[in-house]
Amino acid sequence: MRLSDLKAGSNTKQTLLLPVASHYPIEMTVICGSCPGKTLVVTAGVHGCEYVGIETLNRLKKELDPIDLSGRIILLPLVNPEGFYMGSKQIIPADGQNLNRTFPGDPEGTFSSRLAKLLEETLYPEADFLIDLHGGDVNEALTPLVFFPTAVSDALAAKASAAAASLSIPYRVASTAKNGLYSWAAQCGIPALLAERGERGLWCEDEVTACKRNIFELMAHLKIRPFSDTDLHQEEIRQAVYEEAPKNGFWYPAVSHAGQKLKKGTLLGTLKDIYGNEIFRCTAPFDGVVLYYTLSKMQRSIDRIWGDLIFILQALGSLTNTRWRALLSAIADGLFVKDARKTNAA
Repeated sequence: MRLSDLKAGSNTKQTLLLPVASHYPIEMTVICGSCPGKTLVVTAGVHGCEYVGIETLNRLKKELDPIDLSGRIILLPLVNPEGFYMGSKQIIPADGQNLNRTFPGDPEGTFSSRLAKLLEETLYPEADFLIDLHGGDVNEALTPLVFFPTAVSDALAAKASAAAASLSIPYRVASTAKNGLYSWAAQCGIPALLAERGERGLWCEDEVTACKRNIFELMAHLKIRPFSDTDLHQEEIRQAVYEEAPKNGFWYPAVSHAGQKLKKGTLLGTLKDIYGNEIFRCTAPFDGVVLYYTLSKMQRSIDRIWGDLIFILQALGSLTNTRWRALLSAIADGLFVKDARKTNAA
């Protein structure tokens, strides 16, 4: 049976396998409501160690009843099962690539690129809306946030932003990213979001409950399923910056937690060499809030795409430094760029 054969209004629930050449099958659950309506695609496990979204969708695929839905919901709890079972943070072990940086896909490319192409061809034509669930990996402290695309038409950006605003997540962050599962969907004309919950490669009942609530809120926004238990306190962020390690070294964070608000000049952390000599001090370039940051002791220099000293800071006041003003228009869903002063974090 093909995904396109499962229509809203049929009052059914089916599990299908993506036709991927791997020892690790990728399952999707298709829940077709009893009445016609929109189709929501929800993905998780693009990064195998981000567990809150994975657990949330594993529960929802059992708990959601077609009789309660108007429309259709497609759930993929584990897009990267190989990374999950092998405990590989951020990459697909088959080729060492980050799936969320390989869109658009290539049917003749690496495994990750072929999988990206398959996801595009399978999911995008069916979706009226898409949300991709992520969280803080084993080396990341994170406060909940939701990214919405801005490198799209004004109409699509407005649709995505309005949907993000319906979620009980404290920060709504504008993103110029184009090469991820959700951001490429937006480039293809599909309103899409990326939500982040959980941190340090852990999950807990409170975060899973909150993530489920966010999916219910989005379904209600799309008129797929009613839900009214929402407590919204959200702030939009359109200016942000990524800080990165200029050299290899040992990282000592100075902030206490993700979500901490800071004044300009506050020490964010220090980088030391193997002898304990300080080689870099990172300070806040403006008043802001830390949305997520790297916890791991080891830091690699920015000659690789994984710059590990990452802070996203919300600009709370006016900026006088033109270098930061140009930089702050760039925001992404976790991409670490080589030189954030010159390149959009996308």
